Amino acid sequence: MAEQTETTRPNRRKVREGLVVSNAMDKTAVVASVDRVRHRRYAKTVQRTTRLYVHDENNELNVGDRVRVQETRPLSKNKRWRLVEILERAK
Repeated sequence: MAEQTETTRPNRRKVREGLVVSNAMDKTAVVASVDRVRHRRYAKTVQRTTRLYVHDENNELNVGDRVRVQETRPLSKNKRWRLVEILERAK
């Protein structure tokens, strides 16, 4: 087996967690990912929401599910994320 050296490339793909807000498309879900950042001037914590288009091969996601997604190659015009795991099902 090859040892970890400086020449081997680590996995640089981003991983995000979020809530499924839409599953109306075929094999695609929209996940809202919330980032909390501090405002530069006022030092107040601000929430920024990003809508990620996620590839859901088996159409198993429902609105309200908490999921973990990973960045991947472009799968369509807007879709650049794939489903890693479902953390919590909607109640």
